[in-house]
Formats: sequence, C-alpha cells, structure tokens
Amino acid sequence: MSVLQKTITLDLAESFKKIVGEAYFFTDEATLQDYSKDATETLQFSPQAVLKPATADEISAILKICNQYKIPVTPRGGGTGLSGGALPYLGGIVISTERLNKILHIDERNLQVTTEPGVITEVLQREVAARGLFYPPDPSSKGSCFIGGNIAENSGGPRAVKYGVVKDYVLNLEVVLPTGEIIWTGANVLKNVTGYNLTQLIIGSEGTLGIVTKIVLKLIPLPKYDILMLAPFNDLDKACEAVSVIFRAGCTPSALELMEIDALTIVSQMVGTHAAPVNSSIAAHLLIELDGNNKDVLVGEMEQIAALMEQHGAGDLLLAEDAQQKEELWKLRRRMAEYVKMCGYTIEEDVVVPRAELSRLIKVLKEMGHKHQFKSVAYGHAGDGNLHIRIKKDSVADSYKNPEMQLILRELFQQIKALGGTITGEHGVGLIQKGFMDIMFEERTLQIMRDIKRAFDPNNILNPGKIFD
Repeated sequence: MSVLQKTITLDLAESFKKIVGEAYFFTDEATLQDYSKDATETLQFSPQAVLKPATADEISAILKICNQYKIPVTPRGGGTGLSGGALPYLGGIVISTERLNKILHIDERNLQVTTEPGVITEVLQREVAARGLFYPPDPSSKGSCFIGGNIAENSGGPRAVKYGVVKDYVLNLEVVLPTGEIIWTGANVLKNVTGYNLTQLIIGSEGTLGIVTKIVLKLIPLPKYDILMLAPFNDLDKACEAVSVIFRAGCTPSALELMEIDALTIVSQMVGTHAAPVNSSIAAHLLIELDGNNKDVLVGEMEQIAALMEQHGAGDLLLAEDAQQKEELWKLRRRMAEYVKMCGYTIEEDVVVPRAELSRLIKVLKEMGHKHQFKSVAYGHAGDGNLHIRIKKDSVADSYKNPEMQLILRELFQQIKALGGTITGEHGVGLIQKGFMDIMFEERTLQIMRDIKRAFDPNNILNPGKIFD
C-alpha cells in the first residue's frame, strides 16, 4: 500500500475550508486535543486538522483530496469508543460526523427509520418510542454515542440477549468510499440476496472501509410492559451458573446483566445510592429484565425465574417497584465503566464466551490476577456471554504497547479462545486488540480481510493502522 503523507499544506487547508466552510475547519490546539482521545484507556494521538462536514457530498470531496494526496483520515462519531478505533493514530485529519445529526424519516407503515450517523442513539430511541416503535440496541453510552459509531462497531448492549445487535436492524446504508464515490449498499427491504451483502460487510468494519452518511433501520413495536429484578448471590460461580439455568428453563429475558460486587461497590459509592444491597456476604448480582405486551405473562415468567434463582443460591430478591427504582438500578449498571475507570481500572477488555463457560472465565481471570499481581472487576451482558473486564495494575495505565500487559492479555485471550470464546464482542479491534488477531484467525483468513480493505481503500487512507497493520 502507498506511503501516507501526513503533512497538510496551506493549499490543502484552503481546499478543505472551501468544502466545509472556514467555521468547520479546525487546527487550534484545544480542538486537536479534544479529538486526540476517546474513552479508550489513556491513549492519545493528535490529528493535524479536524473537519466537520454536513453532507455526504462534502465528505466525498474531502476523501477525493485525501486519496489523491494520501492523507490519513479518521472518521469519528461521539468519541465514546473503547478500542481506539476513532483515534488519529497516524495523524492526518479527523472527519467528525456530528453535523450529520438529523433523523430524516420515520416510516410508521413499514416500521423503518432513516437517519444520519451523527444522531445520538438515545435521541433516536426516544423519537421512535413516541410513535410506539422500538429500536432495541442500547449500549451503555447511548446518551452520548452516535448511531454511526454503533454501525462501525456493531454495538449491542444489555438487550442484545433478546433482540440482537445493530446488524440485526440495518437494512441499507449510504456510504462514501475512501476514493470518494457515494454508494448505497443494499435496499430498504427485509429480505435481499441480490449480490454480496455489502451492508453487513460495512457494519462492524470500524470505519476502515467507508464513511456511513445515511442509515435505514428496521424498527419493531414498542413493548408495553417491563419488569426488573435484582438477584444477589454470595458465590460468583453460582451467579454465573444461574444464567444458563434461566435459558434452559425456556425463559428469554430482555436483559440479563452480571455485576461483580467489587464493581458494584465502586459505582454505588460514586452514584450515592442504596438501590442495590452491597455487603461483604454478596459476591455478585444478576440484573434480570423481562418485557412484553402481556403483563400477566411477564409476572408469571418472573415468578418462575425467581424460583430458579432461589434454588440456585440467590439471596433476598429485589423486584423494582416503580420506574424510579428501575432507573436507579439501571444507572448502577450503565455508569459502571465510567466509575471503575476513575478508580484506576483503566484497562478494559470486552470478551465473549459461551454462556455455560462464564464461571470458568471469571476463575481464569482471578487466577491470572493472583499470578500477575493485578486487580480486576467484571460486569456485563451475562445473558449472551459478553463480559467487560476491567484491570488495574500498579504503574500500568494502559495496555497499548506495554510489554508486560501485552503478555498478560495474550495469555488471557488464549484461555478465552480455549473456552470457545472471542476477544471482543462489541467494542471492536481498533488499535488495542489488533496485536491479538492471530489468536483468533489463521493467516489466510487475515489476508482475505486485508484484501477486502485494499479493494475498498487502495491507498490505505481511511482509518489506517486499525484492526491490522
């Protein structure tokens, strides 16, 4: 691939200003600082300029120039990423999608919405909910992350266990290719086998193949009722085993989250709430949600789950009595990543194993912590085997290019692979996981991925250095 040119000349700067307008071309230190980092560990890489286009045509014009002069381009959404995917690792420019922030059309007849990528996920959810419709994917950062970023990472969230992840709701995408062409990847229909599935190829590609500028999403009717229960366990193994029990009994929660007590203690203190019991006898909580349109059926199913939890070692069960109590319990879970990071757990891994292996995964983690002298907390989407692991090791602030931490993570990921799992479920590969791709894939598989990248981006200008070198 071509050698990238990281210098933006005065002539190029003027060309960019003519495209986006001088007010949306930034080279001041404060802006470069803001766009040099996201939520990933403590990583930071500065761009030479930040551009904020408002249309697909503007993005197309920018990419044509960058492709011609081989300038690295990093697409960026809300800046909430956890794998370094939106960091300008090789300098060049950042293209922010924050001005592409319109919900273009809600089609109630066909249960679809067409949106631009800069719309905040929770904003879109509220807008469609006002019409009795539901867009289920709900990452913890849904109050600040962009739909476009969710597309790039194939985000999931707590309700993926019942409703699936972003890829299950995307029908069609408008994409600007690295060479500047604008294409649609599919059609606004529920079934489509016309040619290769480029829509699904773009989803989860982490901004390396194109920049998404319009998104057509499938919606479903909004469930009328939900019930939320908290189940405390004094044994972490029993909490993990109880997860599999629920599904074997034929129940399908809309969310099933595990919160290890160390993480819950931190967030309870930071939030200042007593919504969940925290004491020395508790090892973990399961947060269990059911939703649907028949309240009596939901109550009966939750009673069945409650009985199963008690049979498998749960303590006093807490059923949320009203919307406020539900909100308090969900706040504990959704703020967990933010607050444990503030307490020094800066390294986050996002791993997935088959549900029945959750207990073994946590045992492996704790054994490795004792062996390598690090502390860890675990929480996350136990219902689909996706746990977020936060690590704190003295004098190690991040994992990227830290030789000791890289060896520890390689050992952990090899164990996860042996359990039938994978090294990232929804945060992506980006920068921080790319050195471990050989654990998951044979070289021929990686070469096919590189060939796809080259077909889309022959000069390697778009988000270079991510997923693989």
